[in-house]
Amino acid sequence: MRIGCFYSLVFALLTSVSIAAIAGPVVSPDLSQSSSAMGAAVMSASHKIDLNEADVLTLQKELAGVGESKAKAIVAYRETNGPFASVDELLEVKGIGKAILDRNRDKLEVN
Repeated sequence: MRIGCFYSLVFALLTSVSIAAIAGPVVSPDLSQSSSAMGAAVMSASHKIDLNEADVLTLQKELAGVGESKAKAIVAYRETNGPFASVDELLEVKGIGKAILDRNRDKLEVN
């Protein structure tokens, strides 16, 4: 008898929750925010990172396969050896290989 009452209470609870979820207000997405987010994505896709000016946080955030330690290594190499002469010079940095350079080549520039 107790188990039957328990199952009835659980059924009633689940039914009321599902009805509340179905009858809840419909929230339409704000199109002005999504269009500005898309614009920012397009701007960041066309923006190139200058190896001679970028800081550790920028390198870490913007480059694929580059974490904190590799970003610090890039900045340390630049401080030790002077500014990068070309994007290909990035291969001289410890931890940066051809695969990482190829993934990020279109995002990088040297000024």
